[in-house]
Amino acid sequence: MYQTTIGMTALEQVYSGRPAAQSLAEETARLGAKRVFLVCSNTLRHKTDEVRKIEAALGSKLVGIYDSVRPHVPREDVVAAAIAAAKVSPDLLVSLGGGSVSDCTKILAVSLKHKLFTTQAMEAYHMVVNADHTVTLPAFEGPDIPVVLIPTTLSGGEFNALSGSTDKVVNVKQGYVHPRMVPRAVILDPAVTVHTPEWIWMSTGVRSLDHCFETLGSLASNDYWDGMAINGIRLLSEGLTAVKKNSQDLDARQKCQMGAWCSMVAIVSGLPMGISHATGHALGGSFDVPHGYTSCVMAPFALEYNQSVNGHRQKLISLAFGQPNVPAPELADRIIRELGMPRSLREVNVGEKDLKALSGYIYQDIWCGTNPRPIPNSDALIDMLRKAL
Repeated sequence: MYQTTIGMTALEQVYSGRPAAQSLAEETARLGAKRVFLVCSNTLRHKTDEVRKIEAALGSKLVGIYDSVRPHVPREDVVAAAIAAAKVSPDLLVSLGGGSVSDCTKILAVSLKHKLFTTQAMEAYHMVVNADHTVTLPAFEGPDIPVVLIPTTLSGGEFNALSGSTDKVVNVKQGYVHPRMVPRAVILDPAVTVHTPEWIWMSTGVRSLDHCFETLGSLASNDYWDGMAINGIRLLSEGLTAVKKNSQDLDARQKCQMGAWCSMVAIVSGLPMGISHATGHALGGSFDVPHGYTSCVMAPFALEYNQSVNGHRQKLISLAFGQPNVPAPELADRIIRELGMPRSLREVNVGEKDLKALSGYIYQDIWCGTNPRPIPNSDALIDMLRKAL
């Protein structure tokens, strides 16, 4: 018998398999919203008809659109969105796009609550990772404006209260978190994801696989989290492989979306991640590596790094893939290569000269301190990173 605590969130609704505009109109009515502000991908707005569908479904309730969020959510973009939204006094925030768009929208709710209209004003609201890897959380009142998220990638952040924004002054991606940053509803429409470039879909799918890897590799997991992660690996591995063969396979895309949701259950309800995610934050925020690519490069190396202390746990990963006799790092490497994703730091423009700085950024991350294999200092990471070159 073990003791555990599983946290629950304020997420109320998840719509799946129905047109996004239809689901959004229904959710807007359920919440009684009259003034909707949309944060969306520039590509979706100008090169597809997905935003026009939302405009038609909401009519005069749609009072503003912001479509200029860059990868890893620079503070400047959150501020620009906040200034634009404040002018129209929204009572509902909606995102349509990938993880950066979702993150921006959740932080935007905080920005509007506290009138954070400069990058400096955001400084007091992000979490701080201390030298001993404890975390200092700022105390602030949560947002009032509800949020609805429509993801078009598989990173899974739409289910989380945590969002990231990059401070370009110190070149670090920082976390913003409050229980009320969780959306009221998530809309999973596989049809809107057909516009997502293949490399983004596949790489963010690997990111969600990595959530499962680090859940099953954790020494603090439990049967509930393990079960969701095992199912996540099954759904994602089957779904991603099918979408690779046929990009129009909506059933496979929906399977991927459900797998990404499963992959987030442990993180959202209280399980810390490990070195792969810590490395991913550093590669993304400080070296501009796309979010999904970070796990494509690092997940197998992180599994290998931790194998000496959690090898018995990694057997669950092998079981989830249906190949119990093949080591987890080998299976992770195999599927990432089959999906055509990068497998080395050099492929994402990080070289030997960057390893010292990269290891320093990783060591500052919240999840470096919760890795199954203890990491005494930043230099201890160099060998793992050098293998990833």
